[in-house]
Amino acid sequence: MLEVKKRLLIIDGIVNLLLGVLLLLFPFGLAPILGVPVPSNHFYPTILGAVLFGIGVALLIDAYGYQHGIRGLGIAGAIVINFCGAMVLILWLLFNSLNIPLRGYIILWTIAIVVLAVGLIELISRTWEQ
Repeated sequence: MLEVKKRLLIIDGIVNLLLGVLLLLFPFGLAPILGVPVPSNHFYPTILGAVLFGIGVALLIDAYGYQHGIRGLGIAGAIVINFCGAMVLILWLLFNSLNIPLRGYIILWTIAIVVLAVGLIELISRTWEQ
């Protein structure tokens, strides 16, 4: 496996793991601390957290299991997930009134930009073609 592809899988995996952990912690009062919208029910944020955490694990499996014939999510799937997630978050931030403090907007814009940037770097690197 190319080193660039492995590094991108690791970076993307870590980003997904961190976002997953953040969402899994929503029932413990993390949303008010971050200044992001507080859901009336924590079911969906925690399910999304579990999915993102699973995506992170799948990316790391692909990065480290390749030489043993073990496949995970793969870089092409990661690109699609990153673009979908980042674009939906950006659309929410641009066109919906979230009624959150400035720190919430800063955190959400940072997440959107980081996820979009990782997807763009993966796309530009063209490692998905190999």
